[in-house]
Order: sequence, then structure tokens, then C-alpha cells
Amino acid sequence: MEIRNILVKYWGYPSFRPMQEDIIRSVMEGKDTLALLPTGGGKSICYQVPGLVMEGLCLVVTPLIALMKDQVENLKNRGIKAAAIHSGMHKREIETAISNSIFGKLKFLYVSPERLQSSSFRDNLQRMNINILAVDEAHCISQWGYDFRPSYLNIADIRAMVKNAPVLALTATATPAVIDDIQEKLKFTEKNVIRDSFERKNLSYSVFREEDKGRRLLKIVNNVKDSGIVYVRNRRKCREVSEFLSKNNIRSTYYHAGLEQRIRERRQEEWMQDKKQVIVATNAFGMGIDKPGVRFVVHYDLPDSLEAYFQEAGRAGRDGRRAYAVLLYEEADIRNSKQNLSIAYPDPEVVRSVYTALGNYFQIPVGSGKDQQFDFDLQDFSTRYRMNSASTYSALKLLEKEGHIILGSELESPSKIMFEIDHNELYTFQVENPGYDTFIKLLLRSYGGIFSDFIKINEKELAKRANTNEDKIIKALGKLESLGLLTYIQMTTSPQLVMAQGRIDSKSMKLSKENYSDRKKAALKRMQAVLDYIQSANHCRSQILLKYFGEKDAGRCGKCDVCLDRNKINVSELEFSKVLEKVKPALKERPHALNELLFVAKEFPEDKVINVIMWLVDNEKVDVNEEQLYSWRKQFKLML
Repeated sequence: MEIRNILVKYWGYPSFRPMQEDIIRSVMEGKDTLALLPTGGGKSICYQVPGLVMEGLCLVVTPLIALMKDQVENLKNRGIKAAAIHSGMHKREIETAISNSIFGKLKFLYVSPERLQSSSFRDNLQRMNINILAVDEAHCISQWGYDFRPSYLNIADIRAMVKNAPVLALTATATPAVIDDIQEKLKFTEKNVIRDSFERKNLSYSVFREEDKGRRLLKIVNNVKDSGIVYVRNRRKCREVSEFLSKNNIRSTYYHAGLEQRIRERRQEEWMQDKKQVIVATNAFGMGIDKPGVRFVVHYDLPDSLEAYFQEAGRAGRDGRRAYAVLLYEEADIRNSKQNLSIAYPDPEVVRSVYTALGNYFQIPVGSGKDQQFDFDLQDFSTRYRMNSASTYSALKLLEKEGHIILGSELESPSKIMFEIDHNELYTFQVENPGYDTFIKLLLRSYGGIFSDFIKINEKELAKRANTNEDKIIKALGKLESLGLLTYIQMTTSPQLVMAQGRIDSKSMKLSKENYSDRKKAALKRMQAVLDYIQSANHCRSQILLKYFGEKDAGRCGKCDVCLDRNKINVSELEFSKVLEKVKPALKERPHALNELLFVAKEFPEDKVINVIMWLVDNEKVDVNEEQLYSWRKQFKLML
């Protein structure tokens, strides 16, 4: 079927977005392809459409379990057969997904990069007819990327097992160094990058230094009025900022990974349906959210990188209408940047002590524990061993990067069942055991596809239909499982931690240079780029961001705070730059009086020079002392 027909049939779109069709045709021609599309650019369509057209199974590697599950659910809702394999799944669920993949019953299989390490998965992979190897969040494979994950390096190893399948790597955030690294790490047969400009012509960027962030936030929300997201650094501030907005008559809610799954889902749905105007969230919120009418995204705290900022800010204005991305900061935020880096990269000794405590917490002897899975409560663990929870979490993430553990972010997985016998055998059982007949008929009436796949169930809803209580439903399902009729997987409500390898003696543990010192230096560089961005008052915000991602020839946007201020001073971009070339070196050398600066830039009209200098003062690039001497303000620099 022609790709446009597929797009209309399953997604209802009359045409592709920019670059989507080029990417799809490149993949269908068998070419390894790196697709660079901005946040909201429709990356998943680029592998889902050709995956449906081409014979075989599309294997999708993605690191985010929540996004993986959403994608599978969305495909199923469109009548497309898909499954996922990730940590936290029942062994029988995994077996079913693999079996369906081998025998052509699926079109899409989503897996985490860690799954590619499994020898049993690799053995089964060679029995699958893979048509495309899609690598989502491809920047994770590069140690120069902001979210490097060593498990992504496993992807190159499986290329030999899917020889005829082209690789489609997708990302919304990649610097030039990362672009090259992705293609090298994934062993592209030849370089092939298809990119859309990261420029968002409808998005206006602004940065405000504010001592009273709350006042500025209220002004933004009340002026824009429509739907928005406010990003904060921690869970406590989520609640505080949301309560502040609510007290000021703003319909607000908050979202973070520490909330129960059902609460997160309800709050997300309230915001999606505009029952709440604003959602205050940590960076746990946003992946897979495609709400077109978001009019503003406010960063209440400094992001860790321009990559993260660009991706989160890009959730505004996906409908193409004017939208606003605002970053608020105060001097304390800049001072805290170095402290946040220290928390993200605790001393190696701290990492070793966390690893030792982890072994003791789960009572795992040295040499044991490989592939064991545990419910894991970070707060309980931190409290028991008197550790700072933020530093402990960072240590766990480093242990994950070293391949010792796998952290599952899921807090809840719904109950599921699948019959293990066919219709005829079940009918025979019902005839021979009439006591179970009514309950089995209830299950068959309530859920379809129950013989071929695991189906989500709701015990509470079944209890209502059967006019009984939830405990009796659970007991009945357990009895049917014990009789071998079905597999029943009860809802889990705890985060999962998997020991990726057997416990080793912590004294012999070493943190690799790539995962510790190199990554720390790269994080420092990214944080400095954020500081340079917020402290720059003489360059268009959009230009700075685009240059960071390798687009060096972009013009001024005309909409950001810098451009709007510059437009007021009646000085052209060329005039501004030429005057700045004269006065900046002089002010960096020593303080100057105004008449001295006018002499330094004597070839320009005095009114133009004065306008530029006053603009620099207003935007805190230049300081003025009591003697009316002007000096260039020093930028804040992070030091290791």
C-alpha cells in the first residue's frame, strides 16, 4: 500500500510533515538514516509508516518504558499489532511477545536497549523477520550527548543479526559532534543525515532575571491565559508552585515521578482536557505528550543543558500558532549550578558505598544476584542507610551506566490475564466444572483477544459486574491460574531494580573514565552553555540555540526578548554589532566614562552609540559605578 494511503488510513493525516516523506523513502530504499526532527516533528511516523508497508517486523529500541507503553497502546488503538518487552514484565508476557514476533503476529516490537544484552533474546532475534531497526532517542548512544546510556552501545552488536534491515536513528537534540558519533556508533554503511531545521518560527524565547519569580510567573499565566507547563527542578517545588498558582485563582495541578500512577494519569488527563490550565512538573513530564495548543512553557529553574531546555520548551506551540518559552532565574540559581553538578556526580567512594548498601539491602551475597528483580523504594533505602536521597539516586544512575543495575521508573503496572488453553479445552473444563462456568463467561464477555495475548483487566470492575468484592475476584483468578487455565499477573505498585550482573566486591569496583570524569566534564560544558545563554543579552535567543545545534547561518527571530529590546533602540543589527566591536574590548580592559566611549566609537553617530550603551546597561551587560564609569560585567563561569 502506498505510504500516503497508510498515513490517511491509520492516522487520518492528509499529508506528511516536512522531511517525514524524505526519511521514509530513504529507509524504504534500504539506506541507514539519521533523522533529525525538532520536538513535536512526528518522529514515530517515520518508522511506523514504512514498518507497516514493508514485509516483516519493525524492531524499535527506546529507553523510556512509559513512552514505549504509550506507543504500543496507541498502535493497538489504531488496529496495528504491537508489543513491548521491558523490565518489570512477567516471564510469560515476554515469552508471548517473542513468540508473536517470530511467527509474524506483530508489526512492531519495542524493546529497551538493556534487553539486547540478553543471549536468549539475541537467539530469538535471529528467527524474526526484521524490516527496520529503529533507534529512538539516538543521542543516547553518544558519550558527547546529554543523556548517554552505555546500554545503547549494544545496538551495533545486533546489526549482524538483522543484516538486511536498515537502521533508522531518530533524535530531536543532537549537536554536530553527536550527529557524527551516532552514525559511527551505529555502523552506518555511509553517512546519511536528513534533517529539518530546529528553528521554531512561532516560538518566542525570553529570559528574565527575577528576584520574585512568582510575580513574573503570574504575569505570564494571566497574560497568555491558555494552557501551559511550568518546569521545576524538584518534587517539593512542584507542589509549592502549583499551590501558589491555585491560591491566585489559576487552575493548576502538579506532576512528578513520585506520585502514584493513577494520580499521574488523572492529572495529565485533566490538563490534556483543559480542566487545568497549568501543570507544574519535573522533567519526568512531557515525553510522548502531544498537546498541540500549549501556549507557554516556563522554566522556573535552570535546566541542566540546552538540549533538555530546547526539548522541553519545544512542547509549546506544536499547532504552529504563536507560543512562548520563558526561562526565569535569579543569582542563587547560578550559584547552585555547581552544587547540582556535584550532586549529579558524587565522589566514587559514595558510589561504592551505595553499591555495598544495595547488596546488603537485598541480602545478595558477592557473586550472586544476576538478573534478579526487586521492588525498590529509594526513600526507604536512603533513610535506612542515612544517605542523601538526591546523591543516592545519582550514584544509582552511575551504577546503571556502568552496567551493574537497571533502574525501572515504572511505579505501577496494571493487572493482566491470558488463557493458556484454547476455546475447546476451556469449554470442556466449563462442562466438567460448572462452579467456574459463570466466572469464566464473565471474563470472556468482558475482554477480547484473551486467548492470544495478555489483556489488561480491572478487578474492581469485574467485582461490580459479578456483584461481589475485589478479594473474591483475585482469589478466583488465582485458582484458575493454579489449575493451569490462565496466567494472572497482578498489578505492581513499586519501582523495580534489576541486578544486571552478579554482585562484586565493592573494593574492586572502578568507575570508568568515560562514565565519570569525561561525563562530568561534558556536563560542566553543557551547564556553562546554559549560563552563557541566560547571560547573553546581545544575541538573538533563537540564533544561540540554533548555533548550538550546528545551524550557524540562522537570522534573528525578531520575537525573543533580546530582539524586541534591540528593535526599540532604533539601531540596525549591523550598526549594533559594529558599535559593540568597538566598546566591548575597551570596557573589558578598564572602566570608561561616557565621553571616552563616544570617542572610542567616534565613526558612529553619538545617538546610536548612546542607545547601544544604555541598552547594554539595561540588560546588565555593563555596570555603572557612582563615578559614572562604565565597565563590562563579568560572566559567571563554572569551574571543576
